Amino acid sequence: MNATEFHELADEELSQIEDAIDESGADIDFERTGNVLTLEFEDRSQIVINKQEPMSEIWLASKSGGFHFSYQDQKWICSKTGSEFFEKVKEECVKHAQEEIDWE
Repeated sequence: MNATEFHELADEELSQIEDAIDESGADIDFERTGNVLTLEFEDRSQIVINKQEPMSEIWLASKSGGFHFSYQDQKWICSKTGSEFFEKVKEECVKHAQEEIDWE
C-alpha cells in the first residue's frame, strides 16, 4: 500500500468513528488535528488515535495500553489482540465512559 492509499483508508476509518460518536449521543468530545484523533471523556481521560504513515498503521492509546492496527483483508487488525479496530475503539470508549454506549 502506498502513502496515498494508507491515508485514504485511515481517514475513512477515523471519519467512521467520528460519525458513530455523533450518532451514539455519548458524552465524548473529539478533535482531529493532523494525523491525530483525540477522544475526551467526562472524567477528562482520553483515547488518542494516530496514523503512523511509516509503518502504515493506526495506533490507539487508552487506559488499557497501546495497540497497533495494520490493514489486512479489508480490515484494520490489531497485531497484539487480533481484534478489529472499530470494535476495539468501541470497547475502549465504554471503559472510559464507564457506561454503555448505543452504537447503532
